[in-house]
Amino acid sequence: MDNATYGYSSDCTPLTSCKSARKPAGSTVVNMGPAGKKPPSDYLVWSLCNTLYVNFCCLGFMALIYSIKARDQKTLGDMRAAQECSDKAKWYNILASGWNLLVPLLLLGLLVLLLVHLGSSQGTFDFFGEDGFQSFMKLFSR
Repeated sequence: MDNATYGYSSDCTPLTSCKSARKPAGSTVVNMGPAGKKPPSDYLVWSLCNTLYVNFCCLGFMALIYSIKARDQKTLGDMRAAQECSDKAKWYNILASGWNLLVPLLLLGLLVLLLVHLGSSQGTFDFFGEDGFQSFMKLFSR
C-alpha cells in the first residue's frame, strides 16, 4: 500500500455527497458520418464456413479473399471499393453455398435411386458373398 496523502476539498470527501461545483465541462459531440448510409457487409464468417466446407473450385476461398478485401477497404474509408468487394464476396458465397448443398443432395438422390433399383430387381444379391461384386455390376450392364 502506498502512504500517499490525497488532497480533497473540505466539502467533498470520499463517500459523502459533494456540495462543491463539480459540474460537467460541457457536452462532447462525436461525428459518426452520414446517418443514412450503412457501411457494406464483408461476409467474413460466411466465407470462412464456405472455405472450410467442401470448397468446390475454390469458390469459398475466393469469397474469403474478397471478404478480407472488403474489410480492409472499409477500414481505409474507401466505401466504393468496399462495396464492390462486398458484392463479389456475396456472390462467391452464394455459389459456394449452393454447391455445398447440391453435392450432398445429389449423393442422397443417387443412394435412394440405387436402393429403389435394388428393391425392384428380381432375386436377392449377396454383395459380400462369392459372386457379390459380379452380381452387383450386372445391375448396371443392362
